[in-house]
This record gives sequence, structure tokens and C-alpha cells, in this order.
Amino acid sequence: MQKFYRAVTSRPKTVVLFFLVLAAVCAMLKPLIAVNYDMNDYLPPSTASTLALNALDAEYDGGVPNARVMVKNIDVAQALEYKRALEQIDGVTSVTWLDDAADVEQPLETLDQDTVSHYYQDKAALFSVTIERSKRISAVDAIRELIGPDNAMSGSAVSTAVATTSTVSQIRIISVAGVSFVLLILLLTTTSWLEPLVVLGSLGVAILINSGSNLIFGEISFVSNAAGSILQLAVSLDYSIFLLHRFEECRRDSASPQEAMVSALCKSTMSILSSGLTTVIGFLALCLMRFQIGPDMGLVLGKGVAVSLITVFLFSPSLILLTHKWLEKTRHRSFMPSFRGLGRCVTRMMFPVLAVLLVLIVPAFLGSGQNSYYYGASHIFGANTQLGADMAAIEDVFGKSDTYVLMVPKGNSAREKALSDAMKELPQVSGVLSYVDNAGSVIPTEYVDSDTLSKLISPHYSRLVLSVKADLEGDATFDLVHRVREIAEEFYPGEWLLAGEGVSTCDMKTTVTSDMAKVNFIAIAAVFIVLLFSFKSISLPVILVLAIESGIWINTAIPYFTGSTVFYISYLIITSIQLGATVDYAILFTDRYTEFRRSLPKKEAIVQTVSSVTVSILTSGLALTVVGFLMGYISTHGLLSQLGFFLGRGALLSMVIVLFALPGMLYLLDGLIQRTTKGAVFIKKGE
Repeated sequence: MQKFYRAVTSRPKTVVLFFLVLAAVCAMLKPLIAVNYDMNDYLPPSTASTLALNALDAEYDGGVPNARVMVKNIDVAQALEYKRALEQIDGVTSVTWLDDAADVEQPLETLDQDTVSHYYQDKAALFSVTIERSKRISAVDAIRELIGPDNAMSGSAVSTAVATTSTVSQIRIISVAGVSFVLLILLLTTTSWLEPLVVLGSLGVAILINSGSNLIFGEISFVSNAAGSILQLAVSLDYSIFLLHRFEECRRDSASPQEAMVSALCKSTMSILSSGLTTVIGFLALCLMRFQIGPDMGLVLGKGVAVSLITVFLFSPSLILLTHKWLEKTRHRSFMPSFRGLGRCVTRMMFPVLAVLLVLIVPAFLGSGQNSYYYGASHIFGANTQLGADMAAIEDVFGKSDTYVLMVPKGNSAREKALSDAMKELPQVSGVLSYVDNAGSVIPTEYVDSDTLSKLISPHYSRLVLSVKADLEGDATFDLVHRVREIAEEFYPGEWLLAGEGVSTCDMKTTVTSDMAKVNFIAIAAVFIVLLFSFKSISLPVILVLAIESGIWINTAIPYFTGSTVFYISYLIITSIQLGATVDYAILFTDRYTEFRRSLPKKEAIVQTVSSVTVSILTSGLALTVVGFLMGYISTHGLLSQLGFFLGRGALLSMVIVLFALPGMLYLLDGLIQRTTKGAVFIKKGE
């Protein structure tokens, strides 16, 4: 190892130049990476609703309606004009209104009122619109311009378009604010005015390389795009800090900066590599999810931490050596105390804090598994946003509604009519638009106009468009989807296909909930194995994982005890991210404790450990906390905002547990640790 590090540190200019060129190339590649904002696209290809959507796209020009547009204070004639105008918008493939389900030339009071009320109420018309995915943003903008600010629109196409435009601008704000706060934290916790710039410069190179190299995936999700770089900054910050602090320690006893750096690298490799590997594994555990946002985020973040590790072992030492003279010239007194006082305080508080933690673990563990969840995208934008207000305005007039498209093999009109009648018996179904309902089961298709025919009959299928009075997700919605599928199976065993926003959300629930236990188990097991080999101990991995997992349980139980609803995807992601990102603090603390225990009694070892690691833990932990809360407060995207609050709160909890509860665990289990750790020789005197 020394030989390798000597080779790296002997050519600092070459190493720095190589990384700067690579970062510049990757920065130019970053704009070429596509970002996907549609959560439904990340369902497994074999999911029933995904198969249905693929068949629908292949068989029909207009797919499942993915937008609802409400125009107020208009009569039937004006509504028909709006429908024609909507159909002319580039990107709109179909528009469905009352005239598709009934003869609007007749007085409305003579028509079926359930059907009428689904499309026209209180002089407001509600159009079901299908928007082409590649033209969502321009089409949504054009619809908004057509209907004006006083009318409303909602649906998955609208939320995806809004998420695309708003998230891009908010990412910039979060990034600038995040970097500014991290810079402030570094200025307060380092002892050189230049040191924060060196740390951020190293991380900036790693982030640029990771961002540009995402081109190998072709496309990444909006979650990875929004959170990837800022999370890489917060998670990887401690690696550079650990190395710098070790370098400063070794500089006092070394003849040259190069020797000090080699010594620092050798001494910090285990803790940095252990921290990095556990973080990478925590992220890569997301790859086991069937819901594809997990693998997407796992690969992007896992690769990011791996790049940061490579950078901290190669680029950072070279950059520090090139700038060490300037680091010395810009040295200033420490703004941080020695924290020995905190260490003595911890020895007095660690047992009460540990007792409180032990009391909280069981209810936190149980509560974390009892949350209420959102699975889809229907609640991503709250009432304080225009989209959330629009959704509420539409529901005030027309109630909760959705559109399902049921496709069955064509050619048996009698069976289609029986199926349609069975669907109409469901209380949530307010209308069925189909060939047998509109043209009649006895009228040959050659006598029907081509526009009507193309909407309902394809080369292989007939389709029934079900207007349902149901929310886009929830237990009642999922029960309805299951019931519709059961009826379809009765009439067309194994031959039907069902699509719709509520249908996709139902499949999303089934997919992501089945991922939970698997992802958590693999993440914990993999981190345990890494710690087992790193510390060569049986007991320490159990202690460290339990400490961090207790913080995760408390973090994810808070929504249950406060009555909040959780986006299941953010809940699933945070369990892996908090484990991978904050176990670093426990590793650093334990590594230093076992080092000090070779020469100090255990109480003094705890005081010394707290004194030596608090600055590093605070620097990294506060950065992750600030970045998380910034994402939570700034992002209007509900999933990203909630993920941010989870991150910020989780980092705080993990810091408190590591600094105040973990010392009590190590103190009480000191003897067990020595007996179960290879090569551990702790002194016995002065306990």
C-alpha cells in the first residue's frame, strides 16, 4: 500500500491534470443525458398495466387519457368548440367529451344523468385528453394558454410536464444554496481559509465525472437527476475531511509533506474505504428493487460514491500536496473547541441517552412499518401549487374520477355487450364508451365512420373506455381495479388488458411493497459483512448496524406518530440511503475508539474519541442535514421534498445516536468487543 501511495504522490501535477481533463470532458457530456419524469415508466416490463399500455400504443392512435381539462362557465356549443381547439394542439392525440358518449343535440335533461354528470356539471365541461409523451411540455403549455388561468387541468401528463420544468430550476437553487451552506460549514470547521476550496474542488471533480459518466445509462430518473449530485456532495464530504485531518496529524511527525500524505493515506484507508463501501452497498441494494427507479438511483449514487473514493485516494492527495504551502500560509486559529468538554459530557450522558434509545426502539420499529402511503404521482403536488389547486378545483365540481381502458379480442359483439353491462353494474363506473354501446352490437363496422371506429376498434382488439368515480389511488381504488380485472377475466380468461392511471398505481403498489423486505435485508446483510471484514470483529458490526438502524426506525416512524402520509418510494429509498450514508459516522467513531483503547482506559478513550471525531462528524452530518432540509423546503415535487426532509432528519438522528448513544454501547460491551475482535488488545488499568 505504501508503495502505491508513494507512486501516486510522487507525480501530483500529472494526477491533477488527468482528473481535471476527465472532469471537463464529463461536464460537456452531461447535457446529453436524458431525464425521465414519468414514474409509470419505471414499472417492470412484465407488469400487467405496462403490457396493456404497450399494446394500446401499438393498436390505437390515442392511448389512455392522461389529462383532465375543466373549462367553466360555458354551454354545450362552446364546449364543442373547446374540444375542437384541444384536438388541434400539437401533441394531443385524442379528446373525449360528452358527445362521444351521448347525442348532445338532444336536450341534456333527456340523457342519462350519470353520463352527463361525468362530463358536464354546473356549466363546467370536463374533457379527457390524451397527450403524446414526447410533446407533454409543449402540449400542456398550449392547453394552459387555451383555457387561461381561471380554468383547471390535472392528470399524469400534466404533473409530469410541471415536474420537468419546475424541478430543473429548483435543482439549480438547491445546488447553489447547498454548496454555499457546505462552504460555510467548512469555513467554521477547518483551520485554513483555503482548505474548504480544496475539499469542494476535489468533490466538484468527482461530481462532474459521475454526472457526465451517467451517459452510459442513456437515461436517468428525475430522482437521480435531482438528488444525485447534491447527495454525492453531502455523503462524500467526510472522506476528504478524514484525509485532511489525518494529513495534519501526520504532518507534525513527518519530514516532508509527501511522507506525511503517504502516512495519512495508510492510516485512513481502512476507515474511508469501509465507510465508502458500506455507502456504495447501501445504494446498490436499491438495484434489487423491481420498481426501476431503485436500480436507476442505486447505480447513479453507487457509482458516484465509488468515483468519490477513487478521487479521494488519487486526486485529493495530489491536490493537497500541490497546495500545501498555500494551506499553511492561510492557516488560522480553529473556530471549533477541542470538544474534550463534550467528551466528558458524553461520558455522563451516554447511559441515560442509551436507555432512552432502547425504550424508543420497539415503538419506532413497529411504527415505521405502519405508515399510510402514497404509491403513485397523484399527490406529488400539494394544494399550495397551481397543479394541486387545479386538481382540487376539478374534484370540487366533478368529484374524484379516472379513466380505465379495457381491451378485449374483437369479433364477439354479444360477449362485449355482456361485459359492458357487467361493468356498468359497478357503482363506481359512471359510463362506458365502446363500439357495442355507441354503434350498437348489430351494426356492422363498415357502416360506422372511420373516426369513431378507430377510437374503439383496432386490428386485434375492441376497447371499452370506463369512466369511474374513484380516486387515482387508495384502498377503494385498488379494490375497484381488482374487481374490474375479475370481471374481465370472467368474460375473456387470459385475453384482456387493462390500463389507466389508477391501474398503474395499483401495480406500482404491488411492485414496490414486494421490494421492501428484500432491499432492507440485503443492504443490512451486505453492510454487516463489510464491517465484519473491516473490523475483524463479530460484535462490532452488530453494534454499529443496530445503532444506525435505530435512527432509521425513529426517522421513518415519525410520520406514523404525526399522522402524515408517506410516499412509499421516498420511504424505500431513505432506508437504504440513511444506512449507507450515516454508518460512516459510526465507523469513524468506533475505529478511533478501538485505536485509543490500546493505550487508554475506556472512559478516557471515549473522551478522546469524541474530541478527535466530532469535527469530522459534524462537518459531514451538518452538510447532509442542510442539503436534505434545503431539498425539503425548496422542492415543490412532493416526493423529492419528503425525501429531503427524511435525509435532513435522518442525518441529525444518526449524529445524535453516534455521539451520545454509541459511546454507551461501546463502554458497556467493551469486554465483549475485545473477546470477539481479532487483534484487539485493550489496556485494563484505570477503568
